[in-house]
Amino acid sequence: MTTLPPNSSGFKKNLNRAGTTLMQRTGIVDKTVDREFDEEYERYKTLEQKTEKLTKEAKGYLDSLRAMTNAQTRIATTIHHFYDDSAPMGQCGIKYKETVEKLDEEAKRDMDATYRTTIIEPLSRFCAYFPDINEAIKRRQKKLLDYDAMRSKVRKLVDKPSEDAQRLPRAEQEANMAREVYENINGILITDLPKVIELRVPYIDPSFEALVKSQLQFCQTSYEHLEGLRQYFPAESEKMDGRVDDVLQQMRELSICGNF
Repeated sequence: MTTLPPNSSGFKKNLNRAGTTLMQRTGIVDKTVDREFDEEYERYKTLEQKTEKLTKEAKGYLDSLRAMTNAQTRIATTIHHFYDDSAPMGQCGIKYKETVEKLDEEAKRDMDATYRTTIIEPLSRFCAYFPDINEAIKRRQKKLLDYDAMRSKVRKLVDKPSEDAQRLPRAEQEANMAREVYENINGILITDLPKVIELRVPYIDPSFEALVKSQLQFCQTSYEHLEGLRQYFPAESEKMDGRVDDVLQQMRELSICGNF
């Protein structure tokens, strides 16, 4: 006697559902259409996609900010090596290095934790609902396939009665049970999906506000620190554009720059 694997019942159901799906595509089995659910499902999937993208981009923004402050620090260190303390711009190089190092430290100490707490973590918690919701939607689809398959079976027995008079009543009973199971989970989803969509307000709106405030704070802090460097530059540095043009012209006149 052949021993069936432990999950043979589930495997058989999945195989039957796959067959039902195929027959629905070919028009052999009718497919139940629930426009109310379809509408809520589309709204939910749009929310899911946009929220996951927003969470990914929010994480990317913080990573980019950290990369930018790290790059500033490396640039400041390199510039510092161009000058010694006696050079006219030496003090500027020293102060610039100190300033960007302070900005980098403040970003790590203050902004990182606040940004994660007020933006990334709330968005991530909201996204954590999606796997359970998607699992419920998959379960609904399975129960719908079971119901459609039983409806088709009943219709066939009505169109072509069986010699066993009890087959039709049994099939009708099974169809009613399948309908009740499907309608129960379908009703729950139709009721709860709009609630999930409305949850975006307490999660996403405050995170958006926190995002703008964190950007403003970082920009203001950076401006204040960098503006403080102005006093260390020579007064004639205001004519820097002309001096840069002069240097560039001298470089163009060098043979190694292509002026053969």
